[in-house]
Amino acid sequence: MTSPDKPAASTSSPTASSASPATSAASDGDAKAVTEAALFEAFGGLRGMVETVLPGLLFVTIFTVNKDLHASAIAALAISLLLVVVRLIRRDTVKHAFSGVFGVAFGVVFAMMTGDAKDFYLPGMLYTLGLSLAYIITTLAGVPLIGLILGPIFKENLSWRTRNPGRKKAYAKASWAWGLILLAKCAILFPLYWWADTTQLGWILIALKIPPFLLAVYLTWVFLAKAPPPIDVFAEMEAEERAEKERAAAVAATTTDGSGPRHRR
Repeated sequence: MTSPDKPAASTSSPTASSASPATSAASDGDAKAVTEAALFEAFGGLRGMVETVLPGLLFVTIFTVNKDLHASAIAALAISLLLVVVRLIRRDTVKHAFSGVFGVAFGVVFAMMTGDAKDFYLPGMLYTLGLSLAYIITTLAGVPLIGLILGPIFKENLSWRTRNPGRKKAYAKASWAWGLILLAKCAILFPLYWWADTTQLGWILIALKIPPFLLAVYLTWVFLAKAPPPIDVFAEMEAEERAEKERAAAVAATTTDGSGPRHRR
């Protein structure tokens, strides 16, 4: 069985290497479409963004109106649970909705424990800070986090680390983009946590939910669309398994028809 880091045998031919401009353009279009689909799957798309924003939006809206921490927290938790139930009923992927539930639940616990409504936002802010550092540190370590996230989705696993340097470079650029964008977001939010009131912090946080995320996703798409295509290690392993079965079948057939080597008596 071929390992994810094992070099693949070259199957190119003169005809393949001299592809027409139209074929190359089609290949580029396919690569961009695959990249878009992978990013959509990894980050949840439009629905994932709605599920990320809605609980916090409901919390800050209710708190702005009546300053009731308990009502705001219960409403935010209830809507996040409702989103999970809807996904379960529709048999959709629930990972994005579940992550929203956990985030809201931690925020509710923090706020209830301290009695300060601003602490509803603190777990999410700390998570954002930790995530930004994770992107930066893993990139410096040579294993960019965005590659670890998207590698399985592209069916390349970790092959990009040793077999696809152009793709590794693209993952590094994308991880730097994510890390620095999230770090800039934290640089805005943490001072506001100390200086602004709950409603000001809440509305600014809601305003900063989507634009930085979209910018990071767009830059990731740009970097990966220009990178070499992923190496499908799953297809390589399946091809190797088929070849092994064919070799075994050929040996068995040779032995059965008596054309194999004869033993001396």
